[in-house]
Amino acid sequence: MTWQELLAAIGGSSPAEGVAAAAGVLYVILAIVQSRLCWVAGFLSTAIYLYVFYRSHLYMQAGLQAYYVAAAVYGWWAWRSDAAGAALPVTRAGLRVQLLGLAAVLAAAWTSAAWLASRTGSRDPLLDSLTTWASLFATWLVTRKKIDNWAWWLVVDALILALCWRQKLYPSVFMYGLYIGLAFIGWRSWYRDMTRTDFRRSAVG
Repeated sequence: MTWQELLAAIGGSSPAEGVAAAAGVLYVILAIVQSRLCWVAGFLSTAIYLYVFYRSHLYMQAGLQAYYVAAAVYGWWAWRSDAAGAALPVTRAGLRVQLLGLAAVLAAAWTSAAWLASRTGSRDPLLDSLTTWASLFATWLVTRKKIDNWAWWLVVDALILALCWRQKLYPSVFMYGLYIGLAFIGWRSWYRDMTRTDFRRSAVG
């Protein structure tokens, strides 16, 4: 595909997808700086994407957006400050939690991919399923402010980028390309914050 064809395809994309992509990028930027408003942007983006992915016959991705809507509500609650005004700190998830998460993601992806391949018109059942279940776990890590979420998103975003390219969802391709870069920035930002918090705790202790 030439640049001219790509630009023409982007120009022909739906306005809804463009708004959803922009809100999605805003969500990640606000999450990097640990602003609670990220969940408002996330709610808007995922509510629109539910429609976009369903229309594109990516049923697992559409179902994932419904989960994201609920996660946005939970994240808004979980990131609130406590009675003393302290926000939820950045911490690590731990190897055991991540290995259990990976095992659950692979098992669920294999099961749902087989079902989608035999029962629906899904265009890419395996990649659709794998990215969906991995995103579920990565989003839970974000709601708990686990720094490991950024490593998960690097892999997930790269896979979803490939999925969107196959379906000619070019604004989303651009968005997930940005997500990959933002994931590196997010990890560095959260790591610095976690290190400062650990230092303060050590000093007090």
